[in-house]
Formats: sequence, C-alpha cells, structure tokens
Amino acid sequence: MRILLILALLLLAFTSAQANDGDTLTINGITYRLDGIDAPELDQNCIDEVGDVYPCGQLAHKVLQQFIAEQPIHCDDLGPDPKYPQRRIGYCTTDGVDLHHWLVKEGWALNFEPYARGRFKDDEREAREARLGIWKGCFVNPQDFRRWNKHTASLIGPTCTPGARSTLFPDHAQMPRGCEIKGKYALRALLSGHRGIYHVPGCGSYRRTKDPHRWFCSEDDALAAGFRRSLTCSLR
Repeated sequence: MRILLILALLLLAFTSAQANDGDTLTINGITYRLDGIDAPELDQNCIDEVGDVYPCGQLAHKVLQQFIAEQPIHCDDLGPDPKYPQRRIGYCTTDGVDLHHWLVKEGWALNFEPYARGRFKDDEREAREARLGIWKGCFVNPQDFRRWNKHTASLIGPTCTPGARSTLFPDHAQMPRGCEIKGKYALRALLSGHRGIYHVPGCGSYRRTKDPHRWFCSEDDALAAGFRRSLTCSLR
C-alpha cells in the first residue's frame, strides 16, 4: 500500500502541464498565471516584418505548449490571482529552465509591471534587439489590447505604420478556433465595474451580437478579462 502511495505521488509530481495561452498553464488541475510577464491574448493579432497580419496570441500559446509538452513542470504557488481568485499566480520551471525568462527572451512575452519589478527587462531588450517573436514586426501591449485602448495604445516594433492601429484593433475580429464566446466593450458594463459583456452560444443575444471586439475560449477567460455575462443568458 505504501509503495502504491509513493508511486501515485511520483506520478502526480511529474504530470505534464497544459498551456491555456501564452502566459497561463494548468497543472494537476490548478491554473497558474505566470508571474511578472504578459503574453499576447489568444485573440490578439500582430503584424510581421513584411506587413502581414498573423495570430500572435495563438502562436505564443503554441510555442509555450510545444516547449512544455511531455515535460514535468514545477510551479511555486504565489497566491490567488487578484484579477481572478480561482486562478493562482505561479512561478514555473521545467527541467531547470525558467519559463518566465525563456518566454520573454524568445520574444513571446513582455516584462509586466508592476508585478515584474524589472526582472525581465534585460530579456525583453535582448528579444527586441534580435527582433525575435512579436518584436519582428508591430504590435500593441497585451494590456492595451485587453483594455481596448484603440486610440491611446502605443504601437510597438520596427515596422509600425500609421495604418497599423486599425489592424491591431480590428472592427471585425476573427474567431480563433475553439473560442466561440463573443465579447463586446460596452459603456453600460462600466456601471457594474466591468469592461464589457460576453455572450455564449445559446444566449438570446448571441446571434444578435455582430462584430465582437473579443473572442474568449471559456467563461473563465471572459471573467478574468473583466467582462460580465449577458443578462439574456441564464446563470450557470
């Protein structure tokens, strides 16, 4: 019995993680937001070095998933995420590699203040100078994208043009595969302390909601982004 218990604990300790996006992963049923860094959102697009639009949020997710695939992940639990208490803040490594430094150095995440406290600035500078990841073209800070700061966000990168802003904040956002929840920024949502309203398939408002600003893969993602459920949707 004792041997079985030890084997079970060892199996649990070496369970591989699943990347939820470019800076969030789930291991042993616990979701961790990687401390101090910020990667493009799953529905965020960037512009590459020749001016073409590409899904940098999905690509950042893919890069992280491929890197951690089949590898044991260790995360130090730093407490609940202040933006979404059911999610934890974690500091995660795999096989001696610090995932936070690695993602920023490869150009798929940014130093995220005030949480980073400057820890990843050198990694970010290296990625910028080498034009790695999202630094090869033009993008906006993921935080500006989440807040839909269309008119005030700084355009970042070596290939930004005056028309890049409308491309990076599209009026007709394309749905990433598997992310069917529609999100719209709305002034009426601000009255309840939210940024916008989300609509799930089956809601009375889902088909009526045209040209969503955001697409979410789960209601947890929408809630974490500061959206509330549409009042036409029945409660979970």
